Amino acid sequence: MPKTRPNILYIHSHDTGRFIQPYGCAVPTPNLQKLAEEGVLFKQAFCAAPTCSPSRAALLTGQSAHSAGMLGLAHRGCSMNNYDQHIVHTLRASGYCTALAGIQHITTEREKIGYDIHLGKEADAEIKAAEFLKNAPQQPLFLSVGFWETHREYPNDNLNVDPRYVQPPSILPVTIETRLDMAAFLTSVRVLDSKIGIVLNALKQSGLMENTLVICTTDHGIAFPNMKCNLTDDGIGAMLIMKGPGGFTGGKVFDAMVSHIDIFPTICELLGVENPEWLQGKSIMPLIRGTTESINKQIFAEVNYHVGYEPQRAVRTTRYKYIRRFGEFKKRILSNVDDGSTKEVLLKNGWAQQSQASEQLYDLVLDPCEKGNLIDEPTHADVADDMRNRLLQWMKSTDDPLLFRKSKRPQTPS
Repeated sequence: MPKTRPNILYIHSHDTGRFIQPYGCAVPTPNLQKLAEEGVLFKQAFCAAPTCSPSRAALLTGQSAHSAGMLGLAHRGCSMNNYDQHIVHTLRASGYCTALAGIQHITTEREKIGYDIHLGKEADAEIKAAEFLKNAPQQPLFLSVGFWETHREYPNDNLNVDPRYVQPPSILPVTIETRLDMAAFLTSVRVLDSKIGIVLNALKQSGLMENTLVICTTDHGIAFPNMKCNLTDDGIGAMLIMKGPGGFTGGKVFDAMVSHIDIFPTICELLGVENPEWLQGKSIMPLIRGTTESINKQIFAEVNYHVGYEPQRAVRTTRYKYIRRFGEFKKRILSNVDDGSTKEVLLKNGWAQQSQASEQLYDLVLDPCEKGNLIDEPTHADVADDMRNRLLQWMKSTDDPLLFRKSKRPQTPS
């Protein structure tokens, strides 16, 4: 007999952005492609913070990263305000068994989160998850499977993607170094897809597939310059594929904007569970049911710490993006850009000397690569004021600490 409430299988990767086959990336990811063709693909999904721990904390608590208290990386001293706000506690109260396989990246002490079961070492995530699914408990389960891929360092030998035929992201130069770097990343993508395939195959063999909601996503954009740790779409854009009961079937594709913080309230609505009072996102179930064409008129994102302090906030509508940099940080914080051959190419050509505007406004229809800053254009003065006001109201409503610190730098995490 199927369980009354569906299982939840949460699969997440590092630094993958939308560079997989279902989003048009020229590398085969057959397992992710099959998942998309059988489930639901969100073309305009965004994280709440394009750096690892803050992104995951926001998704798993259904609120902004600063509301969750996760301003930077867990292994650099940052932590959530209240780990009881993690979704596992809401699910346990509804009778769920919760299990963790692989990485979690929101604390250096995983016992603080509250999972019932920890499944082995991070390197064996797909194997441990598969074993668990084949011997799953009778009660409904929430299983988090976290993969290191596609984080740097990438494989540097035995590439299964030929760099001669690789196109780097459009915002980067096409050179031997960037092609090799991208080929190594895409090799890591194929490893990720293979591991996800092992988990999904185990789910099918266990007989749990039909009654399991699969949520497959990543934390943020890829670890290349001007992408990860940036508030442009190249930084906050994330893959999101969902498949399972409740209408998450049929190969549907949605262009409506959704945020990671919408996943928690979606699960609550699907399960018939009352939303915890701290949730800031919106359920995407109306999209799935076809009763609306959009749920978000705007989405928000932030950066505080990665390696260095670089406070930024952004608001995105379907037409415009507004980014505000706080404090006297005109130059890039280079430590916030993962090392690699692409970074070296840019540094050799003066990239470090480029200054960053404190305010940026982009027309995402006419300028999807976000290159032409319109903030000082008289023709866009009203748009700029509107976007400033949207961001300010969000910061006030979420008690953003930047409002109280102004330009003062907070204490650096240990």
